[in-house]
This record gives sequence, C-alpha cells and structure tokens, in this order.
Amino acid sequence: MGCNRNCGLLTGAIIGAVLAIFGGVLIPVGDNLIGKAVKKEAVIVNGTTAFKNWLVPGSSVYREFWIFHVLNPSEVMEEGAHPKLEQRGPYTYRVRYLPKENVTEGENGTITYMMPNAANFEPALSVGTENDTLTVLNLAVVAVPSVYPSTLMQSVINTWVKSSKAAILQNRTVKEILWGYTDPFLDSIPFPNVKSFVGVFYPYNGTSDGPYSVYTGADDITKTAVIESYKHGRTLSYWKGHCDMVNGTDGASFPPFVKKDQVLRFFSADICRSIYAVFHSKQLVKGITLYRFVVPREAFASPAEVRDNYCFCTDPELSENCTIAGLLDISACKAKRPVYISLPHFLHASESVLHSVEGMSPNEQEHETYLDIEPVTGFTLRFAKRLQVNLLVRPSTRIEPLKKVKKPYVFPILWLNESAVIGDEKAEMFRTKISSRLELLSMLQMALMIGGSVLFLAFMGSYFICRSKKLK
Repeated sequence: MGCNRNCGLLTGAIIGAVLAIFGGVLIPVGDNLIGKAVKKEAVIVNGTTAFKNWLVPGSSVYREFWIFHVLNPSEVMEEGAHPKLEQRGPYTYRVRYLPKENVTEGENGTITYMMPNAANFEPALSVGTENDTLTVLNLAVVAVPSVYPSTLMQSVINTWVKSSKAAILQNRTVKEILWGYTDPFLDSIPFPNVKSFVGVFYPYNGTSDGPYSVYTGADDITKTAVIESYKHGRTLSYWKGHCDMVNGTDGASFPPFVKKDQVLRFFSADICRSIYAVFHSKQLVKGITLYRFVVPREAFASPAEVRDNYCFCTDPELSENCTIAGLLDISACKAKRPVYISLPHFLHASESVLHSVEGMSPNEQEHETYLDIEPVTGFTLRFAKRLQVNLLVRPSTRIEPLKKVKKPYVFPILWLNESAVIGDEKAEMFRTKISSRLELLSMLQMALMIGGSVLFLAFMGSYFICRSKKLK
C-alpha cells in the first residue's frame, strides 16, 4: 500500500510539474498564437477588423471650434492696442464620416487611397448657429505684408484696401470664418491670379487629401499602417532636413504590440508635418485597457531647448534667434499666408507669445493632444486632436489698416478639438473578436502554470511527509 501511495504522490507531482512546464512552454507558443490572431485581424487587408475600421471610421468624429471674438475692436484698429479676446463656442461639425476613396492595392504590401473632406454642422452640439456673427481678424488684409513683401507692391495694393474700406478687424459669421466668403478687398483687385474667396479652412467640403500610400502589414506586421508615401513622396518640401520627412502613420492606428517606452510618430496634414507622442498613462474605455500617448511639450519646444527642432525655425528674427517656443510657421504650405499653428491658448508657448494678446488661459487637460491606443492591436480607440490657428500680424507703413501695429505678433483666430471614441457596437465587436480571445489565451497560460505548480508542490510535500513517517 505504501508503495502504491508513494507512486501515486509521485505521479501527481509529475503531472503537476508537466502542467507547469506546459504552461511555461505555452508562453512562447501563446505569443505566437497571439501574433497570428493579431495578424489575422490587425492588418489592413479586405475582410479583417482593421480594414473595416480603416475604410470607414468606427465611430463618429467631431470637430469642435472655439473662435476668438475681439472685445476691444476700436482700440485695436485706432490705437494698435493688444486685442482682448474671448473664445466663443463650441461650434461643432461631424467630420471624417465618408469612406476612403480610390482605394487600390499597391506594390510591396501597400494600399493607396484618398481621404475625403466633409463637415456637417451639428446644432445640438453647438452653442449657437452658423450665422452667429463675431469680430475677428481680417484674414486678407493681414496676409498682404507676408504674401507681398515688396513695399512698392504694398503701396499699389493699398489702393484697393482703401477703396474697399477694409480694416484690420471685421465682422463675420461662423460659417464665413470657417468655410469661406468673398472678400471685398480681394474682389476689387483686377489681377486674374488673385482669388477673392477666403476662409480659415477654405477649401474643405468636397475636397480630398492625398493620395496616401500605407503598408498593409501583410508582409511585415511591424509596418502596419505606416505611411509609405504622401502625395507620391516621402518628403513634403516645406522644411529642411529631417523635419521634412513623412514619418509614422496617420494616427488612426499603429503597428501592433505597442510598448510604453515607444515614441509613436504620426503625420498630420493639418499642421503640414510629422509629430510624435509619448506614453502618459493607462486608460479604461468601455471595458478595454488602453495606453494614452500625448504630444509632449518638447514637440513644440524651441531649438534652443530641443536641438532636433532646428529645422522648424524658419525666421530667426521673429523667433528671436530660434528661442521662441510653442509656434509652428506653416506659411510654406499655405501659399505664403502667415499661418502659425500652436496648441490651444498657446499651451507650452513662450511668455512673450502668451502675453502678446489678452484672454489666453492654457490648460493641459483641456488643450493637449492625446491618443488612447489598444496596445496589442495598435488601434486608436479614442483621441483628441487639439490645435490653434493663428495669423502673424506685421506692421506696414504702406497698408493703411496695419500702420497702427507697433510690432509683429501672433493673433489667435480659433482653436479646434477633433475627437472620437469607439462606439458601443464596435467596442463589443472588439472585445468579442480580439480582446476576449487574447485574454482567454493568457488566462490559460497562467492557469496551467499556477495550477501545475500548486499540484507539484502539494504532491511532493505529501510524498516527503509520507516518506519521513515510513522511515520512522
């Protein structure tokens, strides 16, 4: 009987050890299975979960606009005073709801497409109507010194400025500010190449961006969604050096198996450059664990602080020898119009920028850009892209409305928050098709290792106790 009992205990211990070892062996095997499962659903190939969400956004994307209304127009126009600003908004539009166009498979594991642009006003999510009238900067007049730096040309143009009674400020509706209007000053210029229709985002509706060519991940999963080319090139022709490269994805997704110590790079046509995000925290969204990555302060730091930003410094005089932080001059991709991008309310900008106007209240929680990413698949399931559009105001002795301007400064026009979160239906599909499978496999690994170890220790303990009693 003693032998049989000892044999039984040893057999139990061996079974436990085998289970524990099997659980350990399952780790690389499981990782391989997870990799295959992810590759099956995360690559951008027709029929996968990734393709469905890539072709048409998996949730509604909204752009909220806050427009800066000038509270002291008389002082600004007559005395050259600093503008006192008050944000009005949000005025909300649904965007990014159209499927990608002209989708074609390319060579080397790529897929090419055009991104359609459309914006539908959402009254229920807005503080007013598109016909709300605000006092804002005169886009056309302010751009003259930058587009036409010649004083002789400015003198000629001033004739039409005066005849149209244009001022440095104007009253415009929300719809006009965002999507365009016929400017009286520009309309009076008899030059055939001068377009009289202007707006912060004109043209937008009915246009498309691209073509983009991205890797599907079918040949190399580490390249999934990475942009191979934009408008048929790997560079933009806007910047010098590495700043001109098109890097990373479009931000909607990233290659699978995202790690906390990664720097995630993505390209944004809105700011005419590639940018990056770093890990911030873990988030739980609709039962799904996500990694939050944020665009850090260093991305908009001056070259004096972050040397790699040297090629984003385009005007040493205005940037005070490239020491000013928080501004990005994108005039090179805006037909020389003096457009400057910043974070809302000049978040992370230099004090001189922040105090050139009144009414700014930067706040990281409200004004930073973040991406919440499911780390195994690389899908972005929630995000908020926040940026501010500004125009450089320069003094001019030739342009009548600009004679009162004392020195160059950056004038905020509006800021936007483009955001989305995965919908309930898509979240359920994600949990069912991806998360639950991965969790089940991980639980099986752990159960076998823990259960096997417990069995091994229990049976071996009993065996030695039994042996010791027998020896006595």
